[in-house]
Amino acid sequence: MTVLQYFKTDGIRGKVGINPITPNFLLKLGWSIGTVLGKNKTKKIIIGRDTRISGTMLQSVLEFGILSTGVSTLLANCIPTSAIAYFTKSLNASAGIVISGSHNLFYDNGVKIFYKNGIKLTKKIELSIEQKIKNTFFYPNHMSFGCSNDIIEPENQYINFCKNTFPKDLDLSKFTIILDCANGSTFNTAPKIFEDLGAKVINISIDPNGVNINKNSGSTNILKLKKIVLLEKADIGLAFDGDGDRVIMVDHLGNKVDGDQIIYIIAKEYLKKNKLKGGVVGTLMTNMGIIIALKELGIPFYAAEIGDRNVCEKIKEKKWLLGAEKSGHIILLDKHSTGDGIIASLQVLLSMINNNMTLYHLLSQVKLLPQVLLNIFLKEDRNIEKNIKIQDILSRYKDILGQNSRILVRKSGTEPYIRIMVEGENYLKVYKLANYIRETIQSL
Repeated sequence: MTVLQYFKTDGIRGKVGINPITPNFLLKLGWSIGTVLGKNKTKKIIIGRDTRISGTMLQSVLEFGILSTGVSTLLANCIPTSAIAYFTKSLNASAGIVISGSHNLFYDNGVKIFYKNGIKLTKKIELSIEQKIKNTFFYPNHMSFGCSNDIIEPENQYINFCKNTFPKDLDLSKFTIILDCANGSTFNTAPKIFEDLGAKVINISIDPNGVNINKNSGSTNILKLKKIVLLEKADIGLAFDGDGDRVIMVDHLGNKVDGDQIIYIIAKEYLKKNKLKGGVVGTLMTNMGIIIALKELGIPFYAAEIGDRNVCEKIKEKKWLLGAEKSGHIILLDKHSTGDGIIASLQVLLSMINNNMTLYHLLSQVKLLPQVLLNIFLKEDRNIEKNIKIQDILSRYKDILGQNSRILVRKSGTEPYIRIMVEGENYLKVYKLANYIRETIQSL
């Protein structure tokens, strides 16, 4: 089995200035993408980015590489990742590329790629691109370069696309919504969408300066959002990540609502409306309480490997519609080809309207199992999870936590961390075991 060198869980990512996130590599990557993916009749590739200060520099060299292959580019500039998936499909492009470090801080950046029809690349295509990168870069005949153009009003096109996923005979006029846009790429689209649909919107983190993306804000840090939801007596708080493909919510009482709970709400609504096909795809980290709650509704559940691409692939394989990750990737294949934080939020708000319930009460039947998530920084790339001490713990954790428990130790595919997830019915036991695993790994 060939191991990918650059592509990880969700594209290519790393610190700017350190391989592979360097101008030299991005030039070669653009050339490789243009060569491998730019072969169809349209010979055009969409490019967008988030608000990071390094985005325009990396976009320039990536575009140079693509244009050198004779493939043209259409620039969407600063826009959510899912908008690039939308344009890739609607404009019949060969591919769509987003320059983004997603939920990471500004000093990281990366590249996410969509194939035609707005779907994430398969590992086979990623391997083809990596093999091309190994070849020597060369310029074609000077008459063979592609052309660069801008997409006309990309923000308005994407805004209309999102609004069209919400019923035209309903509005959000009864809601006060706090939006946390993480100083990322939803800053100039999300507020307009919710305001156009009639909501009273209070915005935070909508002033990107290139270095404040995800800083103490967004889906990975909701402390400020919780405070403002309670202060303003808002109905709901929505926190997107830097590129807008994730959402984490806060209910009117200040409780966090994650991707597991969000997909439960949507699946229950789909079932009620006879729109549900099959069941729900989650991951190995989906809370057992959600799986039990879905089962009580008669909704099948399947756990895919971590990563929204894996979730999406499994949904398609099973010919279902819905899937999610705990981190806030919500995939609704009847609405879009990829995860979209704004579209998922609109579906939850629709359920609140249809049931005349608060977000809190929509989840009143769900009892989440105690779950502890820990991250340990990796100084070097090691397979610590395969260490004999860790394997020993993994082999006997049910003796400690009981049968209705789970444990997961894995390397992150997006950051230099070991992720630990421990789940069981007794919080104290879960907490102690999670910290024991952390201490064991740190001692290694």
